[in-house]
Amino acid sequence: MNEKKEFSAYLKSQIGEDLSLEQIELFIEKPKQLQQGDLAFPCFQLGKIFKTSPVEIAKRLSVGDGLPQLFYKIEATGAYVNVFIDKEVQGLKLLKTILKEKENYGSHSFGDGKTIVFDLSSPNIAKPFSMGHLRSTVIGSSLASISKKCGYETVKINYIGDWGTQFGKLIYAYLRWGVEEKVKENPIPELTKLYVRFHEEAEKDPAINDEGRKWFKKLEDGDPEATNLWIWFKEVSLKAFQKIYELLGIQFDSYNGEAFFNGKMDASVKELMEKGLLELSDGAQIVNVGEDMPPCLIKKTDGATLYATRDITAAIYRKNTYDFDQAFYVVGHEQSLHFEQVKRVLRKMDYTWADHMHHVPFGLILQNGKKMSTRKGRTVLLDTVLLDAIQLAENNIREKNPSLSEVEEVARQVGVGAVIFHDLKNEKGNDVEFSLEQMLKFEGDTGPYVQYTSARIQTLLNKGHYNGKLPDKLSIAEEGWELISVLNEFPSIVQQSFFRKEPSIISKYVLKLSHKFNHYYGSVKILNSDQTGERLALCASIQIVLKEGLQLLGIQTPKQM
Repeated sequence: MNEKKEFSAYLKSQIGEDLSLEQIELFIEKPKQLQQGDLAFPCFQLGKIFKTSPVEIAKRLSVGDGLPQLFYKIEATGAYVNVFIDKEVQGLKLLKTILKEKENYGSHSFGDGKTIVFDLSSPNIAKPFSMGHLRSTVIGSSLASISKKCGYETVKINYIGDWGTQFGKLIYAYLRWGVEEKVKENPIPELTKLYVRFHEEAEKDPAINDEGRKWFKKLEDGDPEATNLWIWFKEVSLKAFQKIYELLGIQFDSYNGEAFFNGKMDASVKELMEKGLLELSDGAQIVNVGEDMPPCLIKKTDGATLYATRDITAAIYRKNTYDFDQAFYVVGHEQSLHFEQVKRVLRKMDYTWADHMHHVPFGLILQNGKKMSTRKGRTVLLDTVLLDAIQLAENNIREKNPSLSEVEEVARQVGVGAVIFHDLKNEKGNDVEFSLEQMLKFEGDTGPYVQYTSARIQTLLNKGHYNGKLPDKLSIAEEGWELISVLNEFPSIVQQSFFRKEPSIISKYVLKLSHKFNHYYGSVKILNSDQTGERLALCASIQIVLKEGLQLLGIQTPKQM
């Protein structure tokens, strides 16, 4: 039921070539007064085009042939053409669609047969999984779910940060100050302390930085001691990360990180050389990517490769492996220049598919207005936040509903949902100030509020013994029609969120639907009325869409709270 498009098509058939379908749709508006209809088209622009009174044009457009069945009446009011939707017929039709399609309602097929590769999450080995990594993880995972809803096959790659000079620093720090038993007992916090201490000591004695570089060179050269420590750090880190991913309910198709491409970069450098793209600059090898930005550094003066070399190699590998139609890189704003350089190098290599690589930037999670930093010891651990949220949810649930069974599982769904929703209700480009208090609120515009709305609907369906059937006729109060109008928006909302790469569109939508339902719940008698059957059918449709909307965000929906 896309009333705007159908009204636009009707008007286009009457107007002709003077306005495009898109222009007509932009002019359509919703009348302020209910008695003026459901949609209105102002004729002022046509008055200028035809040099005729807009009032006369409105009269002419209101008596044309071919009015879609969606509308039962069309009339001219001054310079406006107003149409009236047959609410009972169209409302019944939409509810039947939702109740039949269930979680498939709102799906699209424009992605059928196509693949999108996602680069997301990407925490650094031997460092804590902080709140700073939450955004890439949940934004990327949500976009993958939205893409699936649009028909795409998805490949989620966790591009683990498991290589670089920081490992030389950590190896040096462990060998000098580390205690094996402590690291085995509590790996990530102990390794983090060692990493922070390295930087503290290096500020006093800069020569320590040289020691870190020496140990990384040993690691690159395959030194057994350095390699064994690196493997150990990686194993304990991945094990710790997996616990967090399990709490978040997120899985990946690949954990191929930076180290995976160590033996593959020579081929990329060779190809750049053969295509005449490499240039020498002060002993380093570069590719000029345009006068509007710095050259892309491929090899340093000492022959070491860089992030760009690795990302160019990774992109080629992913295209060869997955033959993607699009690739989404869900990484922070600060990587915008780097990503554009990589794309331009790939284009110069004649890889036209580089145009289908998209940087999906996002803002920072700030703490007291500042960026979180592991090396400065200023960070908030994600597992701590998740466990605190779950505990608070459990306390609230036990207080409000002491007889609830499976409290621990419901608390997990609510607590984790609160953390995810707090992030995804913000537009991805904005910075988000970390606030445990705001994140864990269970009233207002929060994930728990939407979950509670769904649980409230479930209670109604249980009490009303709803059997899943629809009545033959539907008599809708104005509040009910508002809800049907919002339900009708869901397929368009999914499509918008995909093309704008913006999960917050889904978040804002489920909040809007929840607010509308709770107003309806407070003003309309649902149970024990003459319209109980149809009203429960409306409630069941709302619950289907709320659950599916939350699922697209990566949030589960408890049946009771």
